[in-house]
Amino acid sequence: MKIITDSITLTTQGFNDMHDITEDVSRRLIDHELSNGTVTIFVPGSTGGLTTIEFEPGLERDFTELMDRIIPGDVVYHHDARWGDGNGFYHMRASLLGPSLSVPFKDGRLTLGTWQQIVFLDFDNRSRARSLVLQYMGE
Repeated sequence: MKIITDSITLTTQGFNDMHDITEDVSRRLIDHELSNGTVTIFVPGSTGGLTTIEFEPGLERDFTELMDRIIPGDVVYHHDARWGDGNGFYHMRASLLGPSLSVPFKDGRLTLGTWQQIVFLDFDNRSRARSLVLQYMGE
């Protein structure tokens, strides 16, 4: 059993910016020469999240509209009153989605469905550089 920690660095725009990271995670799996196991992807920070989705423009837009309905930006959040940074609803969105995702791999390939991609969402209200932690556990 090997445990290998790696990372992906992204430049994001914030405001529900969605990035398909599937190829980056897959490429690193091949580079690390692992066959069977699990990769966990983790977002350090409290305004980013991870999930899987069919990464296409219609669903990107649908996802943003869903988040606008569930956690709207035009209401008062106590976080904003305390810190004055106006990103309370983005913290809420990130906590709803979650900061990590685990994906099994078999025979050196991620076990994702045909139309399933791993996506990172930057919910903050500004652009920034993001570094995601990847931890591969396997053989």
